[in-house]
Amino acid sequence: MRPPDAPDWEVTAASWLLDLCPPDYRRFAGLRRHVVVLARFAVLHVEAQQLATRRGLSEIRGDLKDVAEQAVVEAAVQTFQLEDARLLGVRREVGLVEDALRGRRYRVRM
Repeated sequence: MRPPDAPDWEVTAASWLLDLCPPDYRRFAGLRRHVVVLARFAVLHVEAQQLATRRGLSEIRGDLKDVAEQAVVEAAVQTFQLEDARLLGVRREVGLVEDALRGRRYRVRM
């Protein structure tokens, strides 16, 4: 994605945001025309993924204890932890893009 204020940066932002959202979002023309709305949808979608991942992490040991070996359960726990960490970064990125689409700019501090 191009940086804010670069030529066509909103087009590249929309493409990136759509990649983060469910494929069905691509059929809504309003989301393509109003990229800031798409950004809000993307933020909410990522936050929902975070909630689902954290719920899965809290329940996985109990859900699998009778049907999978301990090593499999621990591998599932580790997968949820990795996904939670990934989504934390994605949520920050999507939030920064939404801020930029709303006109907020950040300056590098030294």
